Amino acid sequence: MISVIGGTGPQGLGIAKRLAIAGKPIIIGSRKEEKALKIVEETVEELKDYAIAEIKGMSNEDAAKEGDVLIITVPLAAQKPTLEGIKEFYSDKIILDATVPLETAIGGKPSRFIDLMEGSAAERTASILEGSGAKVICAFCNISNSHLANIPEDIDCDCLIADDDNEAKEVASEIINKIPGIRTIDVGILEKSRIIEKITPLLIGLNIKYKSHYGGLRVTGIPKLDE
Repeated sequence: MISVIGGTGPQGLGIAKRLAIAGKPIIIGSRKEEKALKIVEETVEELKDYAIAEIKGMSNEDAAKEGDVLIITVPLAAQKPTLEGIKEFYSDKIILDATVPLETAIGGKPSRFIDLMEGSAAERTASILEGSGAKVICAFCNISNSHLANIPEDIDCDCLIADDDNEAKEVASEIINKIPGIRTIDVGILEKSRIIEKITPLLIGLNIKYKSHYGGLRVTGIPKLDE
């Protein structure tokens, strides 16, 4: 079971919908269970023409407890309190962290990046969860909310991932590659998340400049992970 922590926001909900359509059972987590249940009801109605997998709504705490793989989709300001609130449920699980340190966290522009003491948001997550056995992967950072919401169109974008654990990255890739159009590319160790996360404000800036919603990234000359 895949749990999307903070799954009622645009990115989390988009990921949840795409994976449910792809046949992956999903738990949508929220700070308030009632909100998660309401969003699930609306989502099931919206996707009634698709043969979707089971979608459940829970509090973030219950979603973290029940999920085998957790996807973190919260703003930077909510990252630390969210993780600390459910830290006891992360033991030995795979964590896909989509958090990006954007200047919006301090009232700035979404096209600007904040440098964190830990180096990146994903490394910050790994620091918070140190000792839990959790395997933290930087993922989904360069996939826009608009792309995710543009169902049923394929997503014309590569998903860059980084982590120190190759087996965890294989699991993450299998999940991400279920979404039509996306190709997952392993860029290396978790420290590379410092580069991946900086791509997000660049793409946001390009979308603003060219009045688009679907700017994405394709890396050429790189084979798929399973080739």
